[in-house]
Amino acid sequence: MTSEDGAEGQLEVQPAIPAYQQVAEQLTSLILAGELSQGQRLPVEAALAAEFGVSRSTVREALRVMSAQNLVVTLRGVTGGTFVVHPEPNQVSDYLEASLGLLSGSRAVELDELLEARELLEVPAARLAAERATDDQIEAMEAMLADPPDVVAGHRFEGNRSFHSTILAASGNSLLLVMTEPVFGVLRTHILRDSAPPTFWKRVAKDHRKIADAIAARDGDRAADEMATHLHKLRGTYEGLYRTVGE
Repeated sequence: MTSEDGAEGQLEVQPAIPAYQQVAEQLTSLILAGELSQGQRLPVEAALAAEFGVSRSTVREALRVMSAQNLVVTLRGVTGGTFVVHPEPNQVSDYLEASLGLLSGSRAVELDELLEARELLEVPAARLAAERATDDQIEAMEAMLADPPDVVAGHRFEGNRSFHSTILAASGNSLLLVMTEPVFGVLRTHILRDSAPPTFWKRVAKDHRKIADAIAARDGDRAADEMATHLHKLRGTYEGLYRTVGE
């Protein structure tokens, strides 16, 4: 394939791996390397088939795989074709959540790994939020604490998730939110099908108040410490609920 600067790429497939997978992987590599830019139209199926030395049906299947991964989009009509997408954070997050869900369901990723990853992301996020949160974001956290979610466990979880999402957004690092939201989603699916005891939610509310106070005081060290303590205390309840779901 000829890139925008006129350089010729070397595209070929090997018999050991399904051809459509190799086509998808090589096209993906070109996108990640910037040789195929966002919004750029790919060559038509016949041209791609000729360059890879495969059938058009193989190219079509490769493009389906890439479309499912939100790497390309196919538009119909005179000005249509297959284009490299402009990635959106929520699309990346949704794809990660689906992938993590599959790994968690097969126990390729254990609960302890999910909780550990959450700690690695959210503790520094709390520190950054204390430094960077806007007045509106601090007010939003205060509003969540002043108006607790419904007593139904699922609603409480969503209120808990919203509080943590606000902190991640307040960190000023969009990648932290993109990477942590999928973990929230997987935890909700695999853990909170059953109600946590009322005492659990009371502890959560107290912990949230301490975290919010530290962020409002612009005390990064205290915010990080309070978040670390909070996430550590969640482990026992989460582990119990996880075992119930997994039986």
